[in-house]
Amino acid sequence: MERTEPIKQPGSAALRAAFPATIPVLTGFLCLGIAYGVLMQTKGYGPLWSTLMSMIAFGGSMQFVAITLLTTAFDPVQAFLLSVMVNARHMFYGLALLNKYKGLGKVRPFLIYVLCDETFSLVSTLEPPAGVERKDFYFWISLLDYLYWVCGTMAGGFLGQLITFDTTGLDFALTALFVVLFLEQWKKRENRPAGVIGLACTGVSLAVFGPDNLVIPAMVMVLAVLLGGRKKLCT
Repeated sequence: MERTEPIKQPGSAALRAAFPATIPVLTGFLCLGIAYGVLMQTKGYGPLWSTLMSMIAFGGSMQFVAITLLTTAFDPVQAFLLSVMVNARHMFYGLALLNKYKGLGKVRPFLIYVLCDETFSLVSTLEPPAGVERKDFYFWISLLDYLYWVCGTMAGGFLGQLITFDTTGLDFALTALFVVLFLEQWKKRENRPAGVIGLACTGVSLAVFGPDNLVIPAMVMVLAVLLGGRKKLCT
């Protein structure tokens, strides 16, 4: 009996498949983007600047850090080193997605450009439904997440012009978003060992290097442990 290939669905099917998976990111990014836009407004940067920053830089946590860089004496070397340290985790994301993004053609540069923590979390764990092109599925996840952040930032910039209140604690929305994404991944039993490894490595890094320098050592330890135990984790 001949094996039949699944019928390829149009691009709209990929959008319909991708959107439900991005709803947690939608809620998080709108809140977080609004917080960022409001913070930018309080520092004297209107909706245009905050929106352009999100469209061009699209750095998430680094954009919050950049608010301080924009409002203090500019030191290009410090800004560069800080950007590398904050976003060093993306090097590991790229290595992990080499196979996922292999052979995706013209959309691959865009997928690399808009890759963020939340998109990595979705792309690394989800597979496209039957009949949906892998390229289209990953494209829509990436584009939707990108648009959520940009739209949230724009909304926050305009809201910041209309309301005035104490903005202390708004940047905690970033931490809350990571907690939600972690809990979503924890629901799948097969993802739990990697989650435990991540928590353990982060705890060790925090104890050894302190809260200001834990990110890069933690990522190195996570990568080393996952590579060393990949055979057991994949079985």
